[in-house]
Amino acid sequence: MRRPSIARQESMCSDQDGPTGIIYVAWHGKGKEREDVKAAIHNRWRRFAEEAISEQQEIVSGKMSSVWMRDDLYICVQLPHEGPDFLEELLLELGNRFKEDWECRFMQAALGGRIAELNLHTGISFVERLLPGCYDDLWYEGMKRAIIHGQSPSAPERSMRLRMFNQLIHGRQIYPVYQPIISLQNGTVYGYEALSRCPDNRWFTGPQPLFAFAAEEGMLYPLDRLARERAIEESAGLARGQKLFINITSQIIEDPSFTPGQTRGLLEQFGLSPHNVVFELTERSSIEDFGVAKKILDHYRNQGYQIAIDDAGAGYSSLQSIVELQPDFIKIDRSLIRGIHHDSMKEHIVQHFTELAAKMGISIVAEGIEEEEELSQMRAMGIDYAQGYLLGRPQINIGRA
Repeated sequence: MRRPSIARQESMCSDQDGPTGIIYVAWHGKGKEREDVKAAIHNRWRRFAEEAISEQQEIVSGKMSSVWMRDDLYICVQLPHEGPDFLEELLLELGNRFKEDWECRFMQAALGGRIAELNLHTGISFVERLLPGCYDDLWYEGMKRAIIHGQSPSAPERSMRLRMFNQLIHGRQIYPVYQPIISLQNGTVYGYEALSRCPDNRWFTGPQPLFAFAAEEGMLYPLDRLARERAIEESAGLARGQKLFINITSQIIEDPSFTPGQTRGLLEQFGLSPHNVVFELTERSSIEDFGVAKKILDHYRNQGYQIAIDDAGAGYSSLQSIVELQPDFIKIDRSLIRGIHHDSMKEHIVQHFTELAAKMGISIVAEGIEEEEELSQMRAMGIDYAQGYLLGRPQINIGRA
């Protein structure tokens, strides 16, 4: 990367007292190789960007100016005197705003519509107060950091998601709701499934996107641990003998960071024991090593915990998981329960699970009961337990309607 001239940098930043943000903006992708795209970027991109910066200047408190290196743009933003976390978030917001707005507007204006293989990349960095004689090195390093950050087209969005994820974890903002599990033999509440929730925010629309992001970033363990802790901490109202069903994923039990034994101390702190807890192992992701999984789950069983296979019938290896892990409960996925009274094939599949469970001494929980006919069918088939909106919606407090 060729360094821009020191004089050019001094002229635009010498009047700034405080940190300066750098937002790298450049077009990437195979679409850039097209002759019409090359011509549009060469002839219209600089004018478009300068006008767009002027528009943004009206809503950004700090002064903005530009440095061009061919068709790559570096937007320099005068930043307030705040901590690095605040400054990073401010720059990420700006970078993400520029990408979302300018990418669409420029391609529509200059190329007549969206080009799938063409993307606007943005990356950010910030430089502390510049000292006389140090402009060249500091700016050059800041520009390099912004370029590296902007290598991925989704860098600002990913960084914002990561910041929000860390805020949720460090602020312990994950919270549980509890859905009752009803005994179909006597109609009593057998236990509750703890379901994780997070506050409304622009980056995660619910728990599923949050857990998916954690898995992608290799941060599933801290999220799972927090969800487990919060489920126990808020479980006041659980009656003697009732069960607390807590979800864990197959990735967690194979994670080298997973350390069995941490949950027991927390249970004792809140007047519970392992006999109150059923760990639900989701079937929506495959188990790579049944030997490792069985060893860890046996460790839990020896302490008094019970194990459930969740989402059975919707995953990759339901029968193998049941045979290999020999759970205490099989939770039949709602996709097999929904409309079962109208679908003989679903009935055959659920009956198969029921017969297998009976031979192995395993209890069945039917998930997603929403109609009286579904509930009647479950009773007729001899299903042990059921949960669903018909029987009780998830609530913040255990035992409260």
